[in-house]
Amino acid sequence: MVNYTNRVMTAIESTMGHEITWPNRQERAVNSAHFGGLGFPGCIGLVDGTLVKLSQRPRDDGETYFDRKSNYSMNVHVICDHNKRVIYFFAEMPGSCHDLTCLRRSSLWGRLGSAQLFDNGQYLLGDNGYIPLDRLVCSYKRTGGDMDKVDFSTCIAHARVGNEHCIGILKARLHLLKEIRTQLRKPAENTYVIRWIRCCFIFHNFLIWRRDEWSEDDHPIELETEDDLGPPPRVLESAIDAVWSGVKLSSKHV
Repeated sequence: MVNYTNRVMTAIESTMGHEITWPNRQERAVNSAHFGGLGFPGCIGLVDGTLVKLSQRPRDDGETYFDRKSNYSMNVHVICDHNKRVIYFFAEMPGSCHDLTCLRRSSLWGRLGSAQLFDNGQYLLGDNGYIPLDRLVCSYKRTGGDMDKVDFSTCIAHARVGNEHCIGILKARLHLLKEIRTQLRKPAENTYVIRWIRCCFIFHNFLIWRRDEWSEDDHPIELETEDDLGPPPRVLESAIDAVWSGVKLSSKHV
């Protein structure tokens, strides 16, 4: 059985270069236009981390896998486009790691300034678990009662629902991502679990490319957001423009 499973996983992994790809220039323009309609022109993807629960405490350094929800887990970083297609993921960090730490440890961190990945004015959209960068716009950790900042963060939260839906669909379709029932006792087992996760992401994109649409009416998904979104600001454009023009996005507002 193990040999058959490995063969299937190897076959699925062989398609990764085709199924999980960073958007090309034309695709980035389409993403930017979509998110522009939500008030964020230039956004080409949504970034967030999700915790993949482990059924057992890993044998070595188990405490590093103990997460904020009091479970043992792995922190999997996911970037998706407006179609909920995964364009990048990183699945090698334990659950106790902060989302920003995961991003910094990923291969993407050193390429955020790459002209091959971003055109001028393009960026990713994240929550307040990140810090603002040239290629990363995020919501505010602290608003100080400034309603422009509050509205701006609310607009980001509404735009980022697409990432929550992407992760929700992944876990609803592929129950392995709800809980992994393999104890991590040695590096080979950790590598095996990462392969499983990789195959889930590839299969998710495969279904999207083949227009196998997920109906939330028939199969509701569980969103992981802890934010109380509330209604979007009445005049979304003015709320965003006020921040873009009046507040410099820098690490000072983290």
